[in-house]
Amino acid sequence: MTTLVLFIVIFLAAGATLLAANLVLGLLVRPDRPSAAKAEVYECGERPVGPAWVQFDLRFYVVALLFVIFDVELAFFFPWAVVFGSATRAADESKPVEVRVEAATNLQPRVGAAAGPPAPPNAVAAKRLAWIAFADIMVFFGVLLVGFAYLWRRGDLEWVRSTAAQTNADENRIEERPTTVDGPVGV
Repeated sequence: MTTLVLFIVIFLAAGATLLAANLVLGLLVRPDRPSAAKAEVYECGERPVGPAWVQFDLRFYVVALLFVIFDVELAFFFPWAVVFGSATRAADESKPVEVRVEAATNLQPRVGAAAGPPAPPNAVAAKRLAWIAFADIMVFFGVLLVGFAYLWRRGDLEWVRSTAAQTNADENRIEERPTTVDGPVGV
């Protein structure tokens, strides 16, 4: 068994142990006093109106999903910014050699002390890496903009759709209904 697999197994075992310990501790310590008030539906401190099993409007889910998609994509900008900034600093020949070497080390860490003293980075290669990183983020951002434009065009970003858009959607739905010799199916 390699050390990496051993570390993963230890990590998973420690996580499962901590989870089980907290669940058992909570089971032993917390009081168990059920009441009618605790069994009621909670709506932000307000008295519940109607049953709890109502269907939410689909727009809530669409807006939440859009938020997750466009929010999580920001996490991909941080590693890109590190690579782009380090490549740009390593390519800038007006900076001191120490700064350029440190930026190049951020891009490709040196392993072991036997590698010798760090050499100044190749400015042309670092500049090319910066342009490749810039092109990568533009492609990534372009795909996101295409998705955003599609959602905007569909009207998913508008909370209340216009009546004209809904009538056009209803007409399209009627035209797409399959037909038979006797007439539309399901009529």
